[in-house]
Amino acid sequence: MQRSVLIVDDERNMRMVMELALTDAGYRVLTAECAEDGLALINDPDLDVILSDLKMPGMSGDEFIRRCRLLRADVPVIVVTAFGSIRSAIDCIQAGASNYLTKPFEPEELIFLVENAVRYRDLMNENQQWHAMVMSERRSNRLLGESRPMQRLRSQIQQVAPFKTNILITGESGTGKEAVARTIHEMGPRADHPWVAINCSAIPHDLMESELFGYVKGAFTGAQQNRLGRLEQANHGTLFLDEIGDLEMELQAKLLRVLQEREFSPVGSDSIRRVDVRIITATNGNLHELVKLNRFREDLLYRLDVYNIHAPPLRERTEDIPMLANAFLIEFRAEMGKAVIGISDEALSAMTQYTWPGNVRELRNAIERSLLTCNSDLIQVDDLPDKVRRRPLQQQRPAADGLMVPGDVALDDWLQETETKIIMQALEKSGGVQATAAKLLKISERSLWHRIKKYHIQINRKVAK
Repeated sequence: MQRSVLIVDDERNMRMVMELALTDAGYRVLTAECAEDGLALINDPDLDVILSDLKMPGMSGDEFIRRCRLLRADVPVIVVTAFGSIRSAIDCIQAGASNYLTKPFEPEELIFLVENAVRYRDLMNENQQWHAMVMSERRSNRLLGESRPMQRLRSQIQQVAPFKTNILITGESGTGKEAVARTIHEMGPRADHPWVAINCSAIPHDLMESELFGYVKGAFTGAQQNRLGRLEQANHGTLFLDEIGDLEMELQAKLLRVLQEREFSPVGSDSIRRVDVRIITATNGNLHELVKLNRFREDLLYRLDVYNIHAPPLRERTEDIPMLANAFLIEFRAEMGKAVIGISDEALSAMTQYTWPGNVRELRNAIERSLLTCNSDLIQVDDLPDKVRRRPLQQQRPAADGLMVPGDVALDDWLQETETKIIMQALEKSGGVQATAAKLLKISERSLWHRIKKYHIQINRKVAK
């Protein structure tokens, strides 16, 4: 394939010398006598290298180079300059040029630099293709599943990823909300910029403000130097706030200011700093209920919940369990060095009958645990955790005294699962209104709220544990 070079130089003789040398070397050559004419030619899709003089009438060479880096960052630029302007040429390299050539020069020097620039461009293109392939594979492994809920989830991600819209991801613990957020970041225009994640429930309340906004030296005891907060670290990228419902009301007000004004102040400082960051939040609770309880700002909720994505629980996509289980098997057997080639049909059947309250995270842990105990080439039912291989609830048998016996199920697990089902039924019957559900269950609203939090019951359009 013939490679293309653009020559931008106001000296006619110099353009002719470079054009003749490059044409003899097999290159396709485009020429321009000023930077303005050169800009009109850089959108050529086949362009491989740009050669630019540094001193030209009109737009200067260094300004032309900056424009080239903005418009065609994929095309290397070689600065051609007189010997006395080497310092300026080095400045241009720091601004984005790939190399420089001093006048006068031999044709061999010109050809050598152009060939190196072409090889560099090819290498960068290959690297970008490899990076795109790796990221695509990571995304596909991160959100495995061909069930209808997963197809809908991926469709939502594709719709919203190209924009900077704020997104609220809801779903039970272990459904992969952070994986959804990370995929949105990687598929969007900010993929090459920082990804920063904070779990709002994992950081002590008295440290959360400085963690989020940073602080200046002397802001508090122990603040011996300035420190950037996670918000500023994520500038031009994405900030993911997990368990956003646990953020204190005072910090909610400050986060609202960031969303509205795109500005904030570090702890201990009156200076205003501006940021350009996409904010994605997640919760396994019901923020609308928290608003009713005066524990979450309604105006902040509307800012965060511009677009809602619900991560489906594993029990609603049981057809994905074999695919997920085998993916985890491949991951862990490589780490452990075990020659386990698959999972028996009986073990897969037991896994699809289990309700997986911990969702994908629990399934991943179960496969890791099963590999530890597996002594054959297949994971068998006996290798699974006790709670996964236990008898389903519908197979409970009545004892002689009329009580329902949970069989080989631990009593605490059986009581939790039974209570959860009853609460879900009451919520479903009440349309998700907790006050009504509490009356149906003959318990206080506070007691119901604690059970909802304890059992990670998700109240959405469709009530699910």
